[in-house]
Amino acid sequence: MDARLDYFGNALGAKVLKHINSATKVASDSTLPHATQELVKIRASQINGCGFCTDMHTKDAAHAGETQQRLNLVAAWREATVFTDAERAALEVAEQATRIADAAGGVTDEAWANAAKYYDEDQLVALISLLAIINAYNRINVLNQQPAGAYQPGQFG
Repeated sequence: MDARLDYFGNALGAKVLKHINSATKVASDSTLPHATQELVKIRASQINGCGFCTDMHTKDAAHAGETQQRLNLVAAWREATVFTDAERAALEVAEQATRIADAAGGVTDEAWANAAKYYDEDQLVALISLLAIINAYNRINVLNQQPAGAYQPGQFG
C-alpha cells in the first residue's frame, strides 16, 4: 500500500504538522503520566483504524518501557487486569471522546467525574488536548492511507 500523497514531505503539510506537533509537545510535557498518554493515543488510533498511529504509539510506548502484555490488551482494557483505575478512567474518556459521532452527548458526566478523581485540572486539559490531537492525526493518516509498519521509535524527534 502506498500513501495517496507525500503529506509529510509536502511544504503545506509540513507547516500544518509543525503546528500540530507544537501543540503535542505542550500537552506531552504536562504532568499527565507518559504511560497514560501513550495508552489513550493507542486506543483512539485503534478505534479510528489508523494503522500508522497505532504502529507509532505502540512502538514508542514499548521503547519507553511499556510491557508487551499491556500493549496487547489496550483494545480489551475493560476485561484486562493490568491497568490502574486511573488509566481505565482515561481510556474510557478516550473511547467516548473518539466516538463523539456515535453518541450525541460525547463524554458522559460519569466518565468525566471518574477521570477527575485521578487527574488534576492541568492533566485533564492535557488529556483533552492529546485526544483532540491524536484524532486529528488519525484522520490525516487514514484519509491519506498512510502505510503502517515501518515506523522506528523516535523517528520524528
